[in-house]
Amino acid sequence: MANKKTHAAPGEALRSQIGERDGAREKLARLARQNKLAVVSAAVIALALLLAVFAPVVAPYGEAEPDVLARLQPPSAAHWFGTDELGRDVLSRILYGSRLSLAIGILPSVAALVIGIVLGLLAGYFGGWVDYVIMRVADVMLSIPSLLLAMVVMYTLGSSTLNLFIALSMVGWASVARVVRSQTLSLKETAYVEAARSIGVSRFTIMRRHILPNCIPSLIVLFTLNVPAAILSESSLSFLGIGAQPPAASWGLMVNQSKQFLFNQPWLALAPCVAIMVVVLAFNFLGDGLRDVLDPHSQNE
Repeated sequence: MANKKTHAAPGEALRSQIGERDGAREKLARLARQNKLAVVSAAVIALALLLAVFAPVVAPYGEAEPDVLARLQPPSAAHWFGTDELGRDVLSRILYGSRLSLAIGILPSVAALVIGIVLGLLAGYFGGWVDYVIMRVADVMLSIPSLLLAMVVMYTLGSSTLNLFIALSMVGWASVARVVRSQTLSLKETAYVEAARSIGVSRFTIMRRHILPNCIPSLIVLFTLNVPAAILSESSLSFLGIGAQPPAASWGLMVNQSKQFLFNQPWLALAPCVAIMVVVLAFNFLGDGLRDVLDPHSQNE
């Protein structure tokens, strides 16, 4: 019995330090208790995603359903956010535009995350010339303003939705690669990685099963902060006329099309601007809350 107690105690201590305090459920509970704004932000993001998915059901009118007799109407019971120069319902355009704006915010961020993870793992684990080449390319990417770099890509490839996805994917991977590399450099010297290496586990298995899972908390936070940056970049590029193109609906394109009516019919620009602001702030507040919960230093407070 004494031996059983002796062997059980270390396991219980380890479980109390890692399993109970670092479980996903416990972290979400901490987030709900400590940061109500992050919880509200998560609800706003979930609502925006639901409205985007079910836009054809929720929208009172079609995406490009014109009504020349109702051109430039102010907000009313029939058109909550008014109508544009072609008589299209602004609320319906915002709901349909959320599909493109959120997709361009999320999908390029996912692509940049994947590219950054792969390159960051390779740079941090192998070191040497692999690390040097990848990090110098990342330094070059980070030295150029992201919006300017996206504009160069768009002018080179042409204005289209696909090229917009490509441009934003190329912009965001460098910061992810630097974060993953820094964590890989510290994790590859830990005892469990050394043990896995000593028993013949392959390098790529070590990176995939032992290093990458420990990078996930930082990557989640980085992802929630990259999405609003991508949404703002898409809105800026569409406003400049090199992003989404008509007849597609996106929030940035709606602002671009309504700039000539800014003083006489301000609701045309105000509605998509408020949509952009609300979603971007929600992602930023959620990222701040997740950072506070997933930061190892904050768990001791």
